[in-house]
Amino acid sequence: MNKGKLEEKIAQLANGDGRAFDYIYEHTNRPVYFAILYIVRDKMYAEDILQETYVRALRSLHSYAPGTNFSAWLARIGKNLALNHIKREKREVATDFEENTHLYGAQETHLPYIFDLAAKVLSEEEYEILMLCQVSGYKRREVAQMLNMPVATVTWKNNEALKKLRRTLQKEEAI
Repeated sequence: MNKGKLEEKIAQLANGDGRAFDYIYEHTNRPVYFAILYIVRDKMYAEDILQETYVRALRSLHSYAPGTNFSAWLARIGKNLALNHIKREKREVATDFEENTHLYGAQETHLPYIFDLAAKVLSEEEYEILMLCQVSGYKRREVAQMLNMPVATVTWKNNEALKKLRRTLQKEEAI
């Protein structure tokens, strides 16, 4: 990702050029989405919160400090919205539906999802690196730039996350 061009597009958007949003969204949505997904652990809610993140970011674009990490700024907004969602969800009355999914034909919840497993066994940082490198297709050097860490650290954490996930999957198969 070209940080200079991203900053240029952010400035254009701040000056009222709505066309710059497409470029910004295309180059920042993946890390923000995975940061949110790690917290809410539900793809549907993560997508909704991602949309809300960009709406909030557009409203408060004036508070972004140019030259800083825009993706991290967006991810912080997304994480805060995700945490608020979790708090709200805990306050709501639980239904029996999730406990009795087999009665309603919702067999999908019984299938093992690799994303859910990864979110359970990996740290937030490992999960984010794994999702960016393996799922989103970013190169490790691009992920290193996004997360402000050395490429070697990203490579090591990615490999360790894969090993941890592989061990967990092997244990589950043995059961």
